[in-house]
Amino acid sequence: MILTDTEILAEMRMGSVVIKPFDRRFLGSNSYDVHLGDWLAMYRDEILDARRHNRVSYFRIPKEGLILVPSKLYLGVTKEYTETHRHVPFLEGKSSIGRLGIDIHATAGKGDIGFCNTWTLEISVRQPVRIYARMPIGQLIYFRVSGDVAVPYNKKKTAKYNRRTVKPVESMMWKNFET
Repeated sequence: MILTDTEILAEMRMGSVVIKPFDRRFLGSNSYDVHLGDWLAMYRDEILDARRHNRVSYFRIPKEGLILVPSKLYLGVTKEYTETHRHVPFLEGKSSIGRLGIDIHATAGKGDIGFCNTWTLEISVRQPVRIYARMPIGQLIYFRVSGDVAVPYNKKKTAKYNRRTVKPVESMMWKNFET
């Protein structure tokens, strides 16, 4: 079951859903619109290796916007910091973004109960397109779960994306190979 606008507001009052900054104008009937943060990142190397830490370079999106090009992967970040303590959050691209040929995630649209951070976006485009910081980029949808969670994400010792940040976070897949 997906939470409605009134249920999202009720969960926010209880503290089980946190969205900062929150603006009521961006609350839809059953989702909350999130915005592109100020920072993007790109991998430094052309060839990435899943067994090693692939470094990124960060850059701010200028006021006049930035043209993204196909064949490049950009890591973006949401302006909004979120916490979800009792529901599974899903991040989907807004249809207006999709109609510009922008994908905001390749595989990581689902969050975990206990995820407390900004969302890193895996941005790719079909044709050159100019983007802007703070533009609407996606929407969060919250699903009810059945049963209790033994260990929420923010309490897992093996969680790779718990460090709070306002910048995109590169892949930490390499940590899966540590012995």
